[in-house]
Amino acid sequence: MTTKKETTKKPAAKKAKAAEEKPKKAVHEATGEYHYALGRRKSGTAQVRVYLKGSGKIVVNGKPMTEYFPVEDLQDAILVPMKAAGISETADVVVQAKGGGIRGQADAVKLGIARALLVHNPDLRATLKPLGVLTRDPREKERKKYGFKKARKSPQWAKR
Repeated sequence: MTTKKETTKKPAAKKAKAAEEKPKKAVHEATGEYHYALGRRKSGTAQVRVYLKGSGKIVVNGKPMTEYFPVEDLQDAILVPMKAAGISETADVVVQAKGGGIRGQADAVKLGIARALLVHNPDLRATLKPLGVLTRDPREKERKKYGFKKARKSPQWAKR
């Protein structure tokens, strides 16, 4: 006759108490009506929300843009569509970026902001199109081929 060994489980109350101790802080303070768009570049993806009534803040993954993208060229590239639309000081932008590197994410954010502005006002197309911010850059990493070290780099040739 075998008996099962009884195991004691931790009560669910402890898990609930632990969840209460860590207050979830808001990623951003922006509230109200927003326009949503998705931007992509290489492996990077950015989900962008543009709040038209704000103070000009850009938050990427819960951090200010200047902290998340420390390179000034990337910051300037992100601001291009907002400056062209004339709302760089009056709109808040909240972004969830993932995948790829910082360059790919920055270009994805730029495309997402431009698309969100078009959702708000389709007349901006004439302003944004010549700047090239509405075009999705189709270049992707080429796949590695068998027998090669990388996509096109072949092993060193040996005569003997």
